[in-house]
Amino acid sequence: MEEEFFLSEIRANQGIIYKVVSLYAADPEEKKDLYQEILLQCWKGRLQFRGDAKFSTWLYRISLNTVLTSNRKKTMIEYKEVLPESGQLPPIQFEQENSRALQEAIRQLTDSDRAIILLHLEGYSNQEIADWMGISSNSLAVKLYRIRQRLTNLLNAPHHD
Repeated sequence: MEEEFFLSEIRANQGIIYKVVSLYAADPEEKKDLYQEILLQCWKGRLQFRGDAKFSTWLYRISLNTVLTSNRKKTMIEYKEVLPESGQLPPIQFEQENSRALQEAIRQLTDSDRAIILLHLEGYSNQEIADWMGISSNSLAVKLYRIRQRLTNLLNAPHHD
C-alpha cells in the first residue's frame, strides 16, 4: 500500500480507532498510548492490506487485535496529523447509542464481548462478526443476546454517585 494512500485512509477512518480506544480505556493517557500502538500496528501491517476487504474493516481488525493482545508496550510513533491538537481524543460517537452511560456499560464487558458489541453497533452482519471471532452464527446470536441483557442490567442498575 502506498504511503500517501495509507495516510489518507487512516485520516478518513480515524473515528474507528477513537471508538475502539474509547471502549477499552478510560484513562486519557492509556487512550493515547493505545491509539499510538494501533497506529504503529497499522503502519507495520499496511503492506498486508490487499484490498480484499474495505479499509475500515481491516482497520477494525487491526485496532481490536491490538487492544486485545497489547502488552502495553510504550513504543510510540510521531503522527500529529491524526491526534487532535489538544491531545484529547474525541468522545466515542454512535448514532443512536451516543451516551456516556452506554460507553461506561460497554467498558464493563469482557474484552471479547466489547469487540462483539462494537462490531454489531457498527453494522457488521452476525456472520461477519462470527467469522471474525471464530465462532458459529448460533454462538454469536446467543452471545449478543447475553451482551444486550448485561448492558440492559448495567444501564438500569441504580447509580451511586
